[in-house]
Amino acid sequence: MDLTTLIVMILSAATPILFAALGELIAERAGVLNLGVEGMMIAGALAGFAAAHATGSPAIGFAVAAIAGAALSMIFGVLTQYLLTNQVATGLALTLFGLGLTALFGKPYEGVKAPSMAQGPLGLNWIIWLGLLAVPLIWWFLNRSRPGLILRGIGENHHAAHALGHKVRPVRLAAIAFGGAMAGIGGAYISIATVLQWTEGMTAGAGWIALALVVFSGWRAVGVLAGAWLFGGVTVLQLRLQAAGVNVPVQLLAMAPYLVTILALVLISARRGSASPGSLGQIFHTTS
Repeated sequence: MDLTTLIVMILSAATPILFAALGELIAERAGVLNLGVEGMMIAGALAGFAAAHATGSPAIGFAVAAIAGAALSMIFGVLTQYLLTNQVATGLALTLFGLGLTALFGKPYEGVKAPSMAQGPLGLNWIIWLGLLAVPLIWWFLNRSRPGLILRGIGENHHAAHALGHKVRPVRLAAIAFGGAMAGIGGAYISIATVLQWTEGMTAGAGWIALALVVFSGWRAVGVLAGAWLFGGVTVLQLRLQAAGVNVPVQLLAMAPYLVTILALVLISARRGSASPGSLGQIFHTTS
């Protein structure tokens, strides 16, 4: 395997995690802890695959996946921001809902092939390039733009932001919707560009890895990118070991990307203090 092929494989394996983690980064920077990433990813995987199969266009599939992820996230948004439900419990319920919903409606698509995606520059498809471009854009948004600074202010202290006249709930709803759309795209990448078909539960815990990347990267876009690449590299390594017939149980090899990623990120996070937003996961309640 030449170096170019290896890089393409690593970037491809990292892309679903990267999209989902960047979306969750924006949500958490706004003070929202959404544990429903896995549910939104699997919803995007099915909706995107179904749309791509029906139209023959992967681009339409990804657009539909983003809409599906955002729509599912709005259930979480309304429940947590207006009905003031617990964010952790609601996020877990959203994941279970997404997994159950796709298991029900995904049966007709089992065994069906996805339309092929054209390769772009350097052998990378346009979704990989979009994911790489999203990293500096999100960094700039959070650190240099006024809306991004407002979003961060709400995440740090929502009551102080409200006192300054900022609309806490609309900003958080927008952040939740963005996170859902990004998770949907990440899920669709698995079904449309990686596996090339629909399989029940195909996200296989990718949403939980995305959540871990956000936390252990210190809520920084560049850290999310590095973590996604680490996960992609270990994923490719375990696939190569399986192909080479290494005498190691398949189950252990399949666990390797998750174990190595979590271990590395825990070691990194132990070297610095918590940088979590001050209002992360807290309920915002006001009578005005």
